[in-house]
Amino acid sequence: MSSITGLPFDDIRALLRSMPGPDTQARHDARHRQEELTKPSGSLGRLEEIAEWMAAWQGRAPTVDRPVVCVFAGNHGVAARGVSAFPVSVTQAMVENFAAGGAAINQICATYDLGLKVFDLALDVPTGDISREAAFSERDCAATMAFGMECLAGEPDLLCIGEMGIGNTAVAAAIFAALFGGTAADWVGAGTGHDAAGLQRKAAIVQEALDLHAGHLSDPLEVLRRLGGREIAASVGAILAARMQRVPVIVDGFTVTAAAAVLHALDPTALDHCLFGHVSAERGHQAALQRMNKVPLLALGMRLGEGTGAALAAGIVKAAVACHSGMATFSQAGVANRD
Repeated sequence: MSSITGLPFDDIRALLRSMPGPDTQARHDARHRQEELTKPSGSLGRLEEIAEWMAAWQGRAPTVDRPVVCVFAGNHGVAARGVSAFPVSVTQAMVENFAAGGAAINQICATYDLGLKVFDLALDVPTGDISREAAFSERDCAATMAFGMECLAGEPDLLCIGEMGIGNTAVAAAIFAALFGGTAADWVGAGTGHDAAGLQRKAAIVQEALDLHAGHLSDPLEVLRRLGGREIAASVGAILAARMQRVPVIVDGFTVTAAAAVLHALDPTALDHCLFGHVSAERGHQAALQRMNKVPLLALGMRLGEGTGAALAAGIVKAAVACHSGMATFSQAGVANRD
């Protein structure tokens, strides 16, 4: 990402000011087709809304021919303080598991015919311990966002965003507290499986981070660079790039929602091209979705990450588009329209 001003975040703000809106004509055409299909008006419920939403953001009759799940993997310095029940070595091990086809996300992608890309974001160089310093510099944060934008290189027509990173639910909780208010205890959850003592320790460390950076958290991008992580910054970049290229997005769980929340805090319309795949079992996710007025597609009690919730929701989006494009109209089927 080249900067005209020399301040990397200014480039991000410029993109936000130039975001395209929905194609109202494409939405109108999709809605008109819905009324002609062999079903009572509105009888497919939210599936109809999804098809119209896809049309509005793709700017044409909706299709899902090149869906992809992008999983961003990063490590966090704060993980060394015990905010997770697992060591940071698990992040690398899981990236290798993705490559070998052995993870849950591999099975879901295979089931729904979704592409899968996994991005190793300098796993051997964790971000700074947010309880003692900023996660990274403005330049490094912006560069990571720019790297995340590269996930659109294959020109997908539906982008699902997931993550992998030991310690990242602590980081996400810190971001939510900074953006939406409250204490660390209001947002911190069990993550990978803390017991009560571990949960208390995790909340205390997140609160240390919030106290350390207090007074510098009025700017959402500053929240991201001080409290975030590489997988979160890359997710912010991916969501923004998808908007610029008119690619609909499905956001995964707690951690990717924290990335989305940064954009929402900058401009509430910045997520209009996004669906939220599911509400996770992680404490605070439902509250965050409510703060952004977002209704998830699924509620399955999941908290795995990896993009699994987004990938499952992609199956619903594919079905919505298939019904929209493949169903016969009343005239084609020779069925009398009751209207």
